[in-house]
Amino acid sequence: MTQNMSSAVKIIQGRFGRVALLDMTAPLVGHAHHHCHILIKVGGADGAFRVRGEVAPLTDETAVLVNAWEHHAYEHKAPLGERTLILALYIEPAWLAQIQRSLALSGHPRFFPQSTVQLNAATRKNMEEFVLELWWADEVSPSRLEHLLFDLIIEVIERCSGWRDLACLLRSRPPAAMDPRIRQAISLMKQDMARELDVEALAQQTGLSRAHFFTLFQRDTQVSPLVYANVLRFEAAVSRLTQGRDAVGDIATDLGFSAPSHFARFFRSHLGITPTDYRRKVNLFEPPAGGDTLL
Repeated sequence: MTQNMSSAVKIIQGRFGRVALLDMTAPLVGHAHHHCHILIKVGGADGAFRVRGEVAPLTDETAVLVNAWEHHAYEHKAPLGERTLILALYIEPAWLAQIQRSLALSGHPRFFPQSTVQLNAATRKNMEEFVLELWWADEVSPSRLEHLLFDLIIEVIERCSGWRDLACLLRSRPPAAMDPRIRQAISLMKQDMARELDVEALAQQTGLSRAHFFTLFQRDTQVSPLVYANVLRFEAAVSRLTQGRDAVGDIATDLGFSAPSHFARFFRSHLGITPTDYRRKVNLFEPPAGGDTLL
């Protein structure tokens, strides 16, 4: 691995979503996830993310919080050659809701009221314990790792999300109904992710002008049609890389990339690593036996 290329130290994937320990040396393009996204600096130089149009510092004292479908970008602010080791949590809101009903709105685009949270000594200790277990993930039971992950998430969000008061969350963040025409457009996008995005055609198919379609799409999803399409392609790529053994070149073709190198560039610009590196580093975790409840 060259000095100026980011790499994955460890990745685990399961019903909780994804957890990645990333050694970052370069910025990432603006993107989004359907996950509840938490980023914690583990070591190296300080970094930052741009969230909600503002810089959110990633330091020993502050973690970065990104809501589901919230546009964000990593800014590698370290001097040339210096690295930032990041624990990146991509958490499935459905998994959190299964464990604790008060976390049912963790997928809401305003679940985190701010993009940073202060870390105390207890949280840093939990993070360090989790990273050590993550390092030895092959020898750790999925049940223990999920317990540690859930405890770490609660430690981070305890002081900023009001997650324990579901009634208050529902009053302050009522779920918004998506326009049926936007739901139709998303369904069409999912049916053919390999096709180059044509916003004009999508607008026509849903009976909207291009401008009105774009406005409604941004309102209902929090991101542009292009960012949404890229999320679909990226998640489809992750699924193909982890659930099967298809050649990376075949996956690239099926997802509409004209060459594997274009696919690799797309993947790296969103996560910092190549599809091949992801497949090599990912560890798939099966659900623990004995039910979903951790509390």
